[in-house]
Amino acid sequence: MFSSFGLRTILKSSVGVLRESSALYPAVSVRPWSCCASALLSGPAVSKGVFAVPPPVRHYARVAKKKKTGPESQLSDLPPTMVKMEYASVPLAQTTDDLVKRLLSLELASHKEKLQLKKEQLIAKVQRDENDRNSVEVKVAVLTARIRNYQEHLQKHHKDKANKRRMLMAIDRRKKLLKNLRLVRFDTFERVCEQLGITYTFPPEYYRRATRRWLAKKEFCIKVFKALQKQKAEQKMKQQLSNTETKEAKAPEAQT
Repeated sequence: MFSSFGLRTILKSSVGVLRESSALYPAVSVRPWSCCASALLSGPAVSKGVFAVPPPVRHYARVAKKKKTGPESQLSDLPPTMVKMEYASVPLAQTTDDLVKRLLSLELASHKEKLQLKKEQLIAKVQRDENDRNSVEVKVAVLTARIRNYQEHLQKHHKDKANKRRMLMAIDRRKKLLKNLRLVRFDTFERVCEQLGITYTFPPEYYRRATRRWLAKKEFCIKVFKALQKQKAEQKMKQQLSNTETKEAKAPEAQT
């Protein structure tokens, strides 16, 4: 009985303390656990008083990164309304309805067809006549279109080693053609570079790392070269002396 009486007095005193605190801090409710739960669920609202709960941290989304814009494609100057190359000479393709024109135009053409049309445009700029298909200028134009196509492909797929190797082989082939064209016909070389937008760079000078073995070999070769030159000079002198002796021997015989 004493224990129950003690519990009752403790509960009454605690209720009195809570009433006094509510009178002092009217924003705080009698049941603090309900206040905390409502504050956590409400979110941005901040309660004032003893049991104030900070607002939840907002995790905002990151700003979207801008995509890097690379150089324009060589096919960007082809209008989508242009008729395909194989239908350009057909007069009926120009008078058909809009649906057929879309099917015959570059709007629905494949990348291969567009690349072929670009090759023909570059060939038309540098070819000697209408039937020229095998000159050096035409070969340079075809290789230029192919190299630019490889460069655009490798910008998107930089791990494509096979196409990178093909591109380097095409670049080496074009360098050889331009080098020979520059030596034979310089005016044609300048015209081709200007029409196709090619910047010709001279090959680097020969460079070799000077190792001790290479220096010793070079010194030995120089010694051998000088020795041979000296030997040839001595043989030439002996030959000249023998020729003069024979001439002197023949001179008195001719006088007699």
